[in-house]
Amino acid sequence: MCQYGVKTLLAILPSGGGALVSFVLTEKKIPFEVVTIDLEAKEHKAPEFRALHPFGQLPVLDEDGFILYEARAICRYIEEKYADQCTSLLPKGLKERALVEQAVSAELANFLPHAMKAAHEVTGQSPRGLNADQTVVDEAVAALAATLDVYEVLLGKHRFIAGDEFTLADVFHYAYAPLLAENGVDVMTKNGPNWNEVISYPTWRKLKAEGIKGTVI
Repeated sequence: MCQYGVKTLLAILPSGGGALVSFVLTEKKIPFEVVTIDLEAKEHKAPEFRALHPFGQLPVLDEDGFILYEARAICRYIEEKYADQCTSLLPKGLKERALVEQAVSAELANFLPHAMKAAHEVTGQSPRGLNADQTVVDEAVAALAATLDVYEVLLGKHRFIAGDEFTLADVFHYAYAPLLAENGVDVMTKNGPNWNEVISYPTWRKLKAEGIKGTVI
């Protein structure tokens, strides 16, 4: 049976690293409070916020005074602390865990750079603002498609990215994969049913439908 953990505090966005942290907290059924940071007002660059995150970035976790930043570090911390609560997102076996870390490294090197570049363009978050450069989008999507071709080979051997169990290796794709799909980048949804299963995991559908509220029921 799932047990609730302590209340946590986050400064997050509905995509990017904040989405990853929200996903893991929700999957582990850990209540958390959302603190909204106004990026346009540059609250994340204010001295009081930099005291929490010296680079002035999101997300940040504040757990009863324990401050942790960088989404992947936060997700690993949550999983390690609540390893036996609800879904286990990291295997206990040495070789199985090594395969997850291998997949995480591959995502960071081969998926994230292209997905983030395309997402920033199509959502108006690039330096050009709302004037997306279609050439940049096309190049990023082409590179992403090459990565997804490799994923299809992997997903032909097992259910999820690093094996037959859903892990942090899959979670880390939620920073930008669904955002691309929602903005008409079809490459995210036409590479087979297994990939669709990864990016349409029930917890993500719940977060998208209900919003990131910080309350887990």
